[in-house]
Amino acid sequence: MEKITLRDLLAATRGELIGAYRDLSAPVTGVQSDNRKVKPGDVFFAFVGEKTDGHKYVNAALEAGAAGAVVSRTPDEFLPGRFYVKVEDTILAAGDLARWYRKLFRIPVVGITGSVGKTTTKDMIASVLSEKYRVVRTEANFNNNIGLPRTIFRFDHTTELGVIEMGMNHPGEIDYLTRIAQPTAVTITNVGDAHIGLLGSRNNIFHAKTEIFQGLSDGGFAVMNGDDENLRRLRPENPRFDEEKTGTGIPFPELASRFRFAWVGESEDCDYRAVKIQDDLPDCVRFEALTPVGTMEITVPALGRHMIYPALTAAAMGVHFGLTKEQIGAGIAHYQATKMRMEVLRPGHGTIIYNDTYNANPQSMKAGLSALSQTAGVRHVAVVGDMFELGREEERCHREIGSFAAGLRIDTLVTVGRAAEYIADEAKKHGMKDVRAVKDKAEAEQILGELIAPDTAYFVKASHGMALEELAAFLEEKIKAM
Repeated sequence: MEKITLRDLLAATRGELIGAYRDLSAPVTGVQSDNRKVKPGDVFFAFVGEKTDGHKYVNAALEAGAAGAVVSRTPDEFLPGRFYVKVEDTILAAGDLARWYRKLFRIPVVGITGSVGKTTTKDMIASVLSEKYRVVRTEANFNNNIGLPRTIFRFDHTTELGVIEMGMNHPGEIDYLTRIAQPTAVTITNVGDAHIGLLGSRNNIFHAKTEIFQGLSDGGFAVMNGDDENLRRLRPENPRFDEEKTGTGIPFPELASRFRFAWVGESEDCDYRAVKIQDDLPDCVRFEALTPVGTMEITVPALGRHMIYPALTAAAMGVHFGLTKEQIGAGIAHYQATKMRMEVLRPGHGTIIYNDTYNANPQSMKAGLSALSQTAGVRHVAVVGDMFELGREEERCHREIGSFAAGLRIDTLVTVGRAAEYIADEAKKHGMKDVRAVKDKAEAEQILGELIAPDTAYFVKASHGMALEELAAFLEEKIKAM
């Protein structure tokens, strides 16, 4: 973070300086909400959440070297030599500061949202653009109202481009985040069932995702999935194009006139189109990309046909930001997956473990199962658990996974959890022979202990709250000990 002053902090947050401290030129060199990570010169924001209250740690943060604190309650005591800024809501104040700080940098920013593949697409775009620029990207999936400002605060005078992921689980969230990030280019990966239990329908999800256009600067660049039926509503050939609006009320014709669109996918009308796709290779996906600047030979160091979408999106962003075809190809080849995002583990004996346990929804679950079924190996074992936030669609979505899995080259299906029993039941109904449903990880470990064998590919996935990364670690340990 570049140095700002207390005066800047007060102006950005519209806060009130309380206590005896009055040096408005006092420097602030960082922002922190975890007192254990405070460095001298930081300002500590006392966030208030469901499970904790940062006001309990204000003194600890100040004693650790924080220059001051942003609070929503007047403290009982004021430490000398430290400033205190009082605001109505400390989380919103951090967002206000991030919005103000973003405006200090006249650099392009790419904003990314979507139901599935946000983190993969973010990492792919950043990998490509890093071939030419100094890029700051979202770490892990810090993509909410607390995580996104953290990324903004990492901008400094060396930053040439930002790549920022935006997540949401309710209407208005993307609108809020995009106004902070102020992107110059955006992408929506797809519209699926993630958070459908909270938003009610795919149509509602679509409108929530299209809020990203609210913060896109005029003349901005938008990359859309041309194979996604909901996103294709943004194309002029949509019969209701003149009647529809985004989640923030921007009419579709206005989008077409204000922003430049590029479409990616396998459809013939895509600007960046994947052809000659080889998705049955042991360690990668290869394809030809037909683009406005010519054909590119693309090798993605990850498995699954779905990887064409982040690769094509990264290619489109690369062309937009002036990279050569060679730089784009190199950037895609240098892509590295975020931990627990289809992370490939090779513990030996011809085995492979796909640890895809960071999160799950129906679309990403199908993509992962497909990748497993196409993996070389004598046996294929899928270990899948509950998918959360599906609401009234929970049973339907889980059963859909069961019928889908039954049609793939999968030898054994192990389901973990209550909702995952629907997957097991439907897989059996559709003819899968070896299906084992268990209630928890302890039972799963007993089953998996029997399934450890050479030349086997394992796929482990569920929503993050199921903590199935523990099963991936269990498999890795047991196979290494064979």
